[in-house]
Amino acid sequence: MIFEHEIPAGSRLYFGAGARLKRRIEAKAAELLEARGYEEIVTPIFSYHQHESFDDPMELIRLNDEANHEVSLRADSTADVVRIATKRLGRSTGSKKWFYIQPVYRFPTREQYQIGAEYLEGSIGGVAADAIALLESLEIRPLLQIANIAIPRLLNERYGVALEDLKSMHIERILAAGHPWLERLVYLHRPEELEDLSAYPEDIAAELVRIREAVAGLDYRPLVISPLYYAKLRYYDALIFRLYEENTIFATGGIYRIDGVRAAGFALLTDACIAKIIHKGNA
Repeated sequence: MIFEHEIPAGSRLYFGAGARLKRRIEAKAAELLEARGYEEIVTPIFSYHQHESFDDPMELIRLNDEANHEVSLRADSTADVVRIATKRLGRSTGSKKWFYIQPVYRFPTREQYQIGAEYLEGSIGGVAADAIALLESLEIRPLLQIANIAIPRLLNERYGVALEDLKSMHIERILAAGHPWLERLVYLHRPEELEDLSAYPEDIAAELVRIREAVAGLDYRPLVISPLYYAKLRYYDALIFRLYEENTIFATGGIYRIDGVRAAGFALLTDACIAKIIHKGNA
């Protein structure tokens, strides 16, 4: 029996102090991002192309429009923001920096509030700095993890490492590929370990250089390198990052290509920030 006052598992309910905190976080984020040159955009909750962003289509909540075409509830904002900004708005705006404050929805009933930003032709250093600034304005300073999704893809395509083993970080199976430099790559975590890359094949070393250059441009600690980390979203193809503490992710982002458009962006997970601030007693 489902009572009238019950809400589905994974849905969000904020009231009183929690609702005020959510509003203050969003207002602070809007002010900060506008000061950094971003324009605000609100995209439709329904989308025709969400399936292109996800490896697992089961994450989508699907329904149909009046012509019986399949649509999904917005499960990710990035692709829609880029397509609308470049193809629908087109010449009506010259802005290359956009931010949004809106939830996403995942199957079966998971609702997640986000503050996101997309910088067309931007760099990972720029968007990572913006994400860090947002979190620091909330007095949250988590661990910064830098990765390069090109590395696990190279390991899969050229060096016989199964993608599923990389996604699950099954170390024993990864090392079973038998390459002498793999163990060193698996346990590479500190920025200073990127100084000497002579042990790696040329293609892997080139992608590690990209991580090294990104790290050199970021004045932030604590920081960890994770060369084998694999992001779930399909459009990421190069440098990516996460800001997290223990098992809580506060922000994710990276460089991507959508319909030929090269860009960088991030999403700050508002719900995680609210929980953190309330737990600290700063609400």
